[in-house]
Amino acid sequence: MDKTKAETSEGVVSIIINIVLFGLKIWAGMVTHSIALIADAWHTLSDSISSVVVVVAAKLSARKADKEHPFGHGRWEQIAALFIAVFLGIIAWNFLKDSILQLKGGEAEKVVFGTLAIVVTVASIILKELLAQYAFYIGRKTESESVRADGWHHRSDALSSVVVLIGILFAKQFWWIDGVLGIIIALMLFYATFEIMKSGITKLLGEQPGPELIEKITNEIVKLYSSDMEIHHFHIHNYTTHKELTLHIRLNKDFTIKKGHKIATDVENLIREKFDLHATIHVEPLDRS
Repeated sequence: MDKTKAETSEGVVSIIINIVLFGLKIWAGMVTHSIALIADAWHTLSDSISSVVVVVAAKLSARKADKEHPFGHGRWEQIAALFIAVFLGIIAWNFLKDSILQLKGGEAEKVVFGTLAIVVTVASIILKELLAQYAFYIGRKTESESVRADGWHHRSDALSSVVVLIGILFAKQFWWIDGVLGIIIALMLFYATFEIMKSGITKLLGEQPGPELIEKITNEIVKLYSSDMEIHHFHIHNYTTHKELTLHIRLNKDFTIKKGHKIATDVENLIREKFDLHATIHVEPLDRS
């Protein structure tokens, strides 16, 4: 799967569907005089902004390495994911604030909803969840943080439409249900914001490889060189378009520089071929005396 094309496709599809849904919700809101539907329409339009960010980030991250950026531009995806996470957090805060104000007011929604509002809201829920699943699928295939973040943004809109739908169906019986559900969804969105930011920041700062990957790399190195060697200090630097691995190896202190260099080069080539990681190895003396 071509990473740039897949990310761009996800962003373009999202933009088109969001604009169509925005028009439908605005129309339904104006016909039914529903402030909730009109607000939900603008929330849907806000998703288009995050999708535009995904498309722009995909184009920027695909640029080749240059003199100023020798490791490429892949980290634009993490930057875009952080931008979307902040945007998602703002939406969650607005959900929380509006829900609390509604509960404090203690009054039922006075808008009279009709069949049109229900149909448009149900259609929005289905389409937005499908978009979320599509984004999550592309995100898994391409390992794109910005696309995954866009998927959560789609889901946030689907959840907001669920709140509107429940409010439409049960507002007369339970005046408080819309506010309580709004608070629950806001907390879910805050959690999604936290997870997106945590993942993006971790990759920007550099991460410790998992124990399973370390074990696999170590086993392959031992197969290549069964001589006395210690391997430690693993770190991964994720540039999205490629990953850099740094590690230290301790070799017999009596080895020549030439032999130590050959061993390090062989291990770097092994890691690149077996694990698709660009390795840089620091050689240290092993003194067991």
